[in-house]
Amino acid sequence: MLRGFAAHDPAVRIAGVILNRVGSERHRALVAGAIAALAMPVLGALPRDAALTLPERHLGLVQASEHPDLAALVARLADMAERYFDLDAIAATAAPIRLAATSSAALPLPPPGQRVALASDRAFTFVYPHLIDAWRNAGAEILPFSPLADEPPPERADSCWLPGGYPELHAEGLANAREFCAGLRRFAQPRPVHGECGGYMLLGERLEDAAGGRHPMTGLLGHTTSFLKRKLHLGYRTARLLADGALGRGGVTVRGHEFHYASLTSAGSDEPFADVTDSEGRAVEKTGGRRGRVTGTFFHAIAAADVP
Repeated sequence: MLRGFAAHDPAVRIAGVILNRVGSERHRALVAGAIAALAMPVLGALPRDAALTLPERHLGLVQASEHPDLAALVARLADMAERYFDLDAIAATAAPIRLAATSSAALPLPPPGQRVALASDRAFTFVYPHLIDAWRNAGAEILPFSPLADEPPPERADSCWLPGGYPELHAEGLANAREFCAGLRRFAQPRPVHGECGGYMLLGERLEDAAGGRHPMTGLLGHTTSFLKRKLHLGYRTARLLADGALGRGGVTVRGHEFHYASLTSAGSDEPFADVTDSEGRAVEKTGGRRGRVTGTFFHAIAAADVP
């Protein structure tokens, strides 16, 4: 495997390797001996230790903000690194990464407003940092709020962005967040609201959780979603927007990705949000909707592909 990494792209230099989850000193010696033929330095060997395991859930690792004692885990990792890694050799072989120039075909998404209300709590945890950075660099102000704490979007915001996350784990709490739901409905009358993935599920009529419980959502769009029968939806997406909205002007092409286990149980009767294709150019089944100024989709936006 290491030979493949080292030889696959001559422009990529592998300065060394750290062995992970080593079972014993004999195990370490056997692996290091096999690597010696590659003339690739072994810069450390971390023993197998259940205390270093990061917890997982569907969609990947449990996010850092949810760990009860992240500082202690990081401190333990640091102690293990000092004990088992050749830190001097790692520092000596390190070199700055040379990043390729950004392609002109990938453009930052413009901010959806001067002041953007951003849902941010345990139910809505996933938004690409480069999007937020681009919006701030363009002069936008980000105003976080918490649907789970029953907070409506700030009234002084110009738009509202509902990112991805785990609404299926907090469906009952979201259904009972009456001040938030009423405030979001008021907010959406004169201003754009966009939800992606988890945010899209929140915008629908109902969400079914893993136990079969059915919870009313905001009803700003007409679809319903379910997590009862999980099915993986995964892949890159290209979307041509059909009307002006939070993601840009009608006709703009946006690139993104879809990664979720929830399914549409009813597509509703809202206007289509965009013409969406997968990485091979094939049309994707209904993955979003538009009603007035409210838009939502299962895919996460990454970048604009063009500007009309």
